[in-house]
Amino acid sequence: MHNEKGSRETDKQRLSVVSCQHLAHGAPVSSRPLLPTTPLAAAATHQSSAINRGEEEEKDRWGQQLVDPCRPWPWGSVQYISSTFRYLSSLQCLHPAFHRKQLAFHETDTPVHLQIYQLQLEIQLPRHKVISLLSLVRHLHYSSKVKKLRERDLCWEYCDKLDGNKVRCRFCHKVLNGGISRLKFHLSQIPSKGVNPCTKVKEDVTEKVKAIISAKEEYKEFQLLKRQRVAELSVHAKRPHEVRSSRSASPGRANSPAVTHAGEQSQLLSPEPSSAPVLKTSGGAANRSRAASELEAERCIAEFFFENKLDYGIADSGSYQHMMEALGGLGFRGPSPDALRDKWLHKLKSEITQRTKEIEKDWATTGCSILADSWTDNKLKALINFSVSSPMGTFFLKTVDASPHFKTHRGLYDLFDEVIREVGPENVVQIIVDKNINYGSIDKLIMQNYNTIFWSPCASFCINSMLDDFSKIDWVNQCICQAQTITRFIYNNKWVLDFMRKCMAGQELVCSGITKSVSDFLTLKSLLRHRSKLKQMFHSPEFSSSSYASRSMPCVEILNDDELWRAVEEIVAVSEPLLRVMRDVSGGKAAIGYIYESMTKVTDSIRTYYIMDEGKCKSFLDIVEQKWQTELHSPLHSAAAFLSPSIQYNPEVKFFSSIKEEFYHVLDKVLTTPDQRQDITSQLHAFRKAQGMFGSNIAKEARNNTSPGMWWEQYGDSAPSLQRAAVRITSQVCSTLTFQRDWGIILQNHYEKRNKLDKEALADQAYVHYNLTLHSEPKTRKKSDGDPIALEGVDMTSPWVEDSDGPILTQWLDRFPSALDGGDLNTRQFGGSIFGTNDNLFGL
Repeated sequence: MHNEKGSRETDKQRLSVVSCQHLAHGAPVSSRPLLPTTPLAAAATHQSSAINRGEEEEKDRWGQQLVDPCRPWPWGSVQYISSTFRYLSSLQCLHPAFHRKQLAFHETDTPVHLQIYQLQLEIQLPRHKVISLLSLVRHLHYSSKVKKLRERDLCWEYCDKLDGNKVRCRFCHKVLNGGISRLKFHLSQIPSKGVNPCTKVKEDVTEKVKAIISAKEEYKEFQLLKRQRVAELSVHAKRPHEVRSSRSASPGRANSPAVTHAGEQSQLLSPEPSSAPVLKTSGGAANRSRAASELEAERCIAEFFFENKLDYGIADSGSYQHMMEALGGLGFRGPSPDALRDKWLHKLKSEITQRTKEIEKDWATTGCSILADSWTDNKLKALINFSVSSPMGTFFLKTVDASPHFKTHRGLYDLFDEVIREVGPENVVQIIVDKNINYGSIDKLIMQNYNTIFWSPCASFCINSMLDDFSKIDWVNQCICQAQTITRFIYNNKWVLDFMRKCMAGQELVCSGITKSVSDFLTLKSLLRHRSKLKQMFHSPEFSSSSYASRSMPCVEILNDDELWRAVEEIVAVSEPLLRVMRDVSGGKAAIGYIYESMTKVTDSIRTYYIMDEGKCKSFLDIVEQKWQTELHSPLHSAAAFLSPSIQYNPEVKFFSSIKEEFYHVLDKVLTTPDQRQDITSQLHAFRKAQGMFGSNIAKEARNNTSPGMWWEQYGDSAPSLQRAAVRITSQVCSTLTFQRDWGIILQNHYEKRNKLDKEALADQAYVHYNLTLHSEPKTRKKSDGDPIALEGVDMTSPWVEDSDGPILTQWLDRFPSALDGGDLNTRQFGGSIFGTNDNLFGL
């Protein structure tokens, strides 16, 4: 009796110790016992007080290794762990001691790891066995957690789960192996992991799944960068002053945690001086790694200078040096002006040139397009930017002052002939030009002397011209002017602007496009979409009590004009198909195979919308058809449409005889030798009838979700001669608008009087600047939602936001060429042109 009583008292003491520890973390003590008392537990309590104190310390250390007691148990609920132990016990996976004991965790307020510790004491199981067991429990818990997360995946609503790891798409009923991950790539129509894209999925579902995949990829990239950063920091040695302090410290005395933490933080920014390596065996490697890191940092800084056309003199400023030391540590100075001007300019130019040589290797198969992007002041000066585009990418070639060549047509021909020879006549499929310069009959001379090269208009320029003519229709122009009254009021009053952004959750009302006309129609669409929010804003108590309420009456009247907004709705409906074509042809995409079909859809949509209003229908159709026939259409467009599998095999499409004639005309020019034309008739028949590889299931499924050039390259082996011609024709772009044009550095080079070295340096800077811009990430140049015709931010020089009390727009445009007027590029794209001819760039 005495022993049993002592055992009960000792267990109470043990329970009170554990409970007090848990109460220290803010948790109540449960009324239920921790674990059943046993003779073994009672015997353990009759040790000396010193042993008891050591046992409690050991318990704390052991618990700290498993889980922080301040936090909830992270490996599942108590009932889950209990059932898991019983399941493992049934499989004979546990230590024999667990088979002999009835295992049950109690739903108490005591942390689970302390309960397991008590269990260890009772059954005398070695600690490493318990830790191994807990690792197994954690693994099983996380596996079930991942399984539950996968079962909650949003994409399960688009498929049926089958046996094993198979799923069936609910759109095309195709069975996929690999589970929900492969279904996502199937629905998103992203070619990956050998998954055939779904041909019947809805567009909104595709966009939703793409967003899910994109978010997952971004998270993976973030985690990868995080791991790389941790790996980099883990190899950093201690700083010299820390080593000295540790050496001078008395033996056995640990450094203060605060000092150690501060030392670790200082290592994040400050590189270790090479004069005092800490580890003799790795000092040289650490120095080499540090030197490589500094070199990479200098490269990034140099690219930043060239991509943004910064003055070299900035590198001598005090604030620049402070910034470098804040980023790279004490003593890091970054590249000097001389290093930028000499070392990095030549190094980056050499690397870009090497990169373009890799691109050139693909030209023999896919061909390429020469893009002639022009600027003129309509007086004496004319400049042409030459770029080369292919499926592998676009790169800037050079800028030429074309002013002296305009005296004779032969002079302009010689200019283009030089570029053609530089690229290689056998590689060039077409030359794309805009309408800023009147080239006269140069196109005929070039196509006469180079039989395989075509002269094509810039699709973006022509479509923008259509939009510009739309905006000049009286009632359309009136709607635009009235809508601008609202945006000007909002964007010229800071409090109103801030309040508008608050009401619209940070969204902008004005949209900046790549051209003035694109900006007009995008902003009209934005106003129509946010009309109800704007009305609520102007009628809100907060706005009504402000000093701006009385001045906003014209805006309120416009917002309440239902007839006006019905007209705006018409404008948005009619312009949206053209904007869609603008998106397709801009940004360097190989859209030549789609433009014929896209323009047909534009005319069909206008006819459908104005089926009851013949007058308005004719006014818009006349603009589109006139521009299409006289400015935009090219025989290459017809040939590319004929060779596009999505059009050729569409039973609803019937080709006009004119399209076939132009296709055979193009084919006759591309296939230059009798050997190439020998079997072309049978190859055409096989293509049109989908015979051979053209009729395979994979080729059929890829018709509508693969670019024509890639489709022909993959599935056109049954017709080798036709395949070669089709790949070269359908792989081309149809626009010179591949990136934001900035003529500031070009104007500085060609307008100012400079010596030969200065001109060569500026030409190299333009070469590096343009190619860095072209090969930078698209999201840094375009809007974050991926719209290729919309720009980030608001163009504060736009008529939608300019202050009517300020300088007249035409006065400001006196500094710009007349090419900016009307349908030409938005002034935002000529950001460098805000510098006058005497304003220095790059410090030259």
